[in-house]
Amino acid sequence: MSSYSVPGFQKYLFTFLRMAIGWHFLYEGVAKIFTPDWSSVSYLLNSSGPLEGIFKAIVTNQFLIYLLDYTIIFGLIIIGLALFLGVATKAASIAGAALLFTFYISNPPFSINPIGYGVEGHYLIVNKNLVELLTLLVLAFIPGTWFYGLENISKVKPEAGITNMVDVPKEANHYLNPKAVDRRNLVKNLIAVPFLGGFVYSIARNYGWGSHEEKHLRNRVNSDSYSGATAKVVRQLDISELKKPIPSGVIKGQNIGRLICGGNLISGFAHSRDLIYVSNFLKKYFTTEKVIETFKLCEACGINTTAIGTGEAERSVLHKHWKLGGKIQWLAPIHPKEEDYKASVDLAVDNGAMGTMLVGNLGDQWARTGKFELINNVVEYSRSKGVIAGIAGHELATFQGLEAQGIDTDFYMKTLHDTSYWSWRGDEPKEKMVIDNYDVDNYWARKPQETIDFMNGLGKPWIAFKVLAAGAIHPRRGFNFAFQNGADFACVGMFDFQVVEDANMLNEVLDDKQFTRKRNWMA
Repeated sequence: MSSYSVPGFQKYLFTFLRMAIGWHFLYEGVAKIFTPDWSSVSYLLNSSGPLEGIFKAIVTNQFLIYLLDYTIIFGLIIIGLALFLGVATKAASIAGAALLFTFYISNPPFSINPIGYGVEGHYLIVNKNLVELLTLLVLAFIPGTWFYGLENISKVKPEAGITNMVDVPKEANHYLNPKAVDRRNLVKNLIAVPFLGGFVYSIARNYGWGSHEEKHLRNRVNSDSYSGATAKVVRQLDISELKKPIPSGVIKGQNIGRLICGGNLISGFAHSRDLIYVSNFLKKYFTTEKVIETFKLCEACGINTTAIGTGEAERSVLHKHWKLGGKIQWLAPIHPKEEDYKASVDLAVDNGAMGTMLVGNLGDQWARTGKFELINNVVEYSRSKGVIAGIAGHELATFQGLEAQGIDTDFYMKTLHDTSYWSWRGDEPKEKMVIDNYDVDNYWARKPQETIDFMNGLGKPWIAFKVLAAGAIHPRRGFNFAFQNGADFACVGMFDFQVVEDANMLNEVLDDKQFTRKRNWMA
């Protein structure tokens, strides 16, 4: 095999294949250095398969985490450089394949992805790690002479390139200049060097050179033209930076963290105003693995409940999370049909919900049309199934009607936010109900002070939602406003990189000596 001489174009193809994988390894390693809070913790927490216990046990040992993080970073860099430049190709290929095998076995794609077969990079048994692993094994066991690379420079002999030697007297000096042949082969084997400059450029552009737009935004974080929530969250906190788990309250025997993981973002929906691409972005960002990773971070922070929807995809993710040992509770928002309201309750309870709540749009609509008996039937049927039951809504009139009709629910879920955010539009009349205002999409609590006054007179647990006005209010300010004004819980949509920070901010708000509330805790 080693004596076989590959054509020049094939040699270039093998070289560029080796360089491409080297570029990938090198970039991954360098990028992790430039990501201040990168750690393997979240990947280990999300591990599954036969070695799941070992990988998750590593998380409990800080020394092993440091050792693993630096091993991965510098392993990627060294392997990447070797492959990219063509140095010790066989050893680097085997080492790279071993590293990829570790990644593969820590979370093997042995089950069908609940959100579909077409999830990029995950194809049931085969994923990107396996493909690259097999390619490296191929590169490891083909002759080194099939590549151009630095390791071949010393192997170049003058005679190797001589193709027209003839038998003539030595004094005629009739042969190709060996130095000329050596120079041509040297240049070919240095093929990676110009591309190395491109690699350095890309790293510098992405990590070393600041974005003018980002700098401009950070310089204006106090400007009314920008959302404080968007501008001030500038880096992700690692789980090791969690100060302590958040406190909890109890509703009818169910222990619930004061912060509830909202379901809109996870389900691919956001009040994104005229940013029409956001929902599609969310669906691609929140893969099954990402949702499970988010849930695990929530659990570690004491956020033990989610209000994710009841769709097939959402149920599948929950089932997989629970199968992997997850403990997050499901407070299911239900959207029952009038003619068969029991079906939606059965669907939620049969799939593991610990509670139900009539979704806000439907709560507002049924209350506005006087269908309080139907609302009561939904609540009572949910309770008959052994779960807690509540009603959600945006309008204060909804809850005033429920109280007037004497409908007994386990909790209310009502919007609350202050009005000092950029899209409130203070000069615009707030006559439209929220469900009639979605084409404008700029308020969810039309009468916050009236809501506060009304809830202060009730002895019922209150879950506040839309406390950040769909991302327009900074979490610290939103949490402070909601809990000081009587909310017992806050339901907030969170990306995985916001979970730890949100938990820390909630604790800071509740532990602040200046924190006061008129309403007693009702849960």
